[in-house]
Amino acid sequence: MTLSLTGIHRYPVKSCRGESLASADVEPWGLAGDRRWMLVDETGTAITARQANRLLLVHPAITAAGLHLTAPGVEPLDVATPDPARQVPVALWSSRLTAAAAGPESDAWFSELLGVSARLVWLDDPARRPTSPEFSGPDDRVSLADGYPLLVATESSLAALNDEVLASAEHGREPVPMTRFRPNVVVGGTDPWVEDDWRRVRIGEVTFRAVKGCARCVLTTIDPDTAEREKEPIASLSRMRRWDGKTWFGVNLVPDPGAAGVGEIRVGDDVEVLDAVPAGDGPLRKAVAPRH
Repeated sequence: MTLSLTGIHRYPVKSCRGESLASADVEPWGLAGDRRWMLVDETGTAITARQANRLLLVHPAITAAGLHLTAPGVEPLDVATPDPARQVPVALWSSRLTAAAAGPESDAWFSELLGVSARLVWLDDPARRPTSPEFSGPDDRVSLADGYPLLVATESSLAALNDEVLASAEHGREPVPMTRFRPNVVVGGTDPWVEDDWRRVRIGEVTFRAVKGCARCVLTTIDPDTAEREKEPIASLSRMRRWDGKTWFGVNLVPDPGAAGVGEIRVGDDVEVLDAVPAGDGPLRKAVAPRH
């Protein structure tokens, strides 16, 4: 079976819309430019579309000078790359680090859009943030993605999920698009759910470790075109893909250490599974402690 890379997606600002790319450079902490910007509240804690749904309506585009932002109901804004000397403390899940403050103009723009006080920050040095040691190595790093440098999903798994979604829906329901899951790379040519079993994979000339399945949250239920919530795809995933009290779709990847983990990937690249485990145990996840 021939596997190939069918999609590359970068998300310049965490929780905002993504960009579809024909090619991308892979860096130790993820795709170049992916999730280097983030919104935080007055305490420095990350603001995501889980709470501020309207973030999904923001179109960020990386420019030579920084960012170009557009969104419904507000004027477009160009944001210069911040001075790395303007560091402020930020918190993202269990990570405590610093990032560069973008300044009052972008803060006001996002605050008006979201209806809450918000600050835009930029991670000038992604080497500053380690990944979770439970599922990766001490030298692994990640930008401002939730936990790991890249997320891979497969076309066949989405098709299998949509079979369930459409079978249980009222007539006229549209399939769930891949954009709900915000993957960085999409692979075609597989059977459904085989990505659960991958442990090492090569895309083009770049190799990755598959370190953990991706437990899905309420963000997948928000329509990226309207910012409105619904029950799918979590309702169907919970019937099909439930382990340890969570629902799962996609697999987190970490670039291999050294030169093998950096390079350019392109849509159309061959994908080769270098190491896999026998099927049947679901996604790679934290072991459940035995009950006494």
